[in-house]
Amino acid sequence: MFEFGEDKLKDECGVFGIYAPDQEVARLTYYGLYALQHRGQESAGIAVSDGRSISVHKGMGLVSEVFSDRVVDRLKGKMAIGHVRYSTTGSSLLANAQPLVVHYQKGMMALAHNGNLTNALELREELGKNGAVFQTTVDSEVIINLITRYRRDSLENALVKTMMDLRGAYALVILAEDKLFGLRDAHGVRPLCVGRIGDRYCLASESCALDTIGAEFIRDVEPGEIVVIDEEGLHSRQALSKTARSSCAFEYIYFARPDSSIDQLNVSASRRQMGIELARECPIEADVVIAVPDSGTASALGYATALGIPFGEGLIKNRYVGRTFIQPTQAMREVGVRLKLNANVSVLKDKRVVMIDDSIVRGTTSCKLVDMVKKAGAKEVHFLISSPPVAYPCYYGIDTAEREKLIANQLDIEGIRKFIGADSLHYISEEGLLRALGTEAVCLACFNGKYPIPVSNLDRGKNDFEIQKC
Repeated sequence: MFEFGEDKLKDECGVFGIYAPDQEVARLTYYGLYALQHRGQESAGIAVSDGRSISVHKGMGLVSEVFSDRVVDRLKGKMAIGHVRYSTTGSSLLANAQPLVVHYQKGMMALAHNGNLTNALELREELGKNGAVFQTTVDSEVIINLITRYRRDSLENALVKTMMDLRGAYALVILAEDKLFGLRDAHGVRPLCVGRIGDRYCLASESCALDTIGAEFIRDVEPGEIVVIDEEGLHSRQALSKTARSSCAFEYIYFARPDSSIDQLNVSASRRQMGIELARECPIEADVVIAVPDSGTASALGYATALGIPFGEGLIKNRYVGRTFIQPTQAMREVGVRLKLNANVSVLKDKRVVMIDDSIVRGTTSCKLVDMVKKAGAKEVHFLISSPPVAYPCYYGIDTAEREKLIANQLDIEGIRKFIGADSLHYISEEGLLRALGTEAVCLACFNGKYPIPVSNLDRGKNDFEIQKC
């Protein structure tokens, strides 16, 4: 059965961390995770440290399903980290939920990870030969094993050595030895920022989480940087030489919340500018511009404004249908579509419609949406996409379909147009996307196959033992 949203790229995780001995760190982390819920809905967890021991609570489901007031009140300490997770099929196991907490020779450590290592299998095999035992299938456990292996002098030095071994994308928050650490890979693919609440500091995948807890945004963690937060405040260390920054373009196109800013770029403003670039590249005579909610809205507004075409709410999203609603039978599958998204006939009937979405992955969602709008009486449906065609899989922390299941890898634009049933189909160009962002320091690998970080054949290919992302 088709379910709205199933044909979208999925981000893997969101992380949060705070050092604030004078505040309720577990509750602030809980609120921070609420703000990051869009980054993962499979599991959630919080680990809290008093400087000597670490307590953790995690479970499968949304933040509201995993935590109650009683649970949050029991988590006492002066610093905490949290995690929300989305993962690929087959890894829906409590053992894979994060933060991961370990006891080792030097004490306890908790780690939460957003991203994906491209050499995870190679590292896992090497560690296994040296006696390492693994209890999960997440590549995050590989990181913990490396840290403990290198932990002979200072923990900071162990983190530097670990980062030298890692290849791929990662934003990490770590609790250990009365300190909170934040780490970001050398290319800065996955986001991580620093905030200040009172005279204390916190870390988050997105700045919207800082806003939620009343923290002031300070700056983004730099690629290859280790940020250390403790009783003395905040200091940092450039662990890896700076390379060309390659922030994930899809953070701006789809993943991040519109009210976030990542690497000095506001997400909502970036999406609106994508719509303006679409208007420049493919102006269409139309009666109304509509968006596929919600990530297509800002681009649709930008497009409509640029061309002086009215913007209308042509598709209405039911925000009260959760992940676990009773699925309709196959015979009633169209009801399942309308439960989550419905066409607004008063906006669409007898109109030439421009519909803007952020991406087309397999094409199944787009096909249903075009059909829905036409059944509502639209005379023409022109489908515009605020990203270039997604033709290559991502290995840096996005759950992408296999290459052969990506419609842009199998069909040209005209073939895709016929498949989805639109009167015309237009994608923003790579050049237009870069103009909209105002920078070339982004990863475009899922559009052009030019991967900024090498991908091993093991991680690119076989999946008989699956290292799960983040």
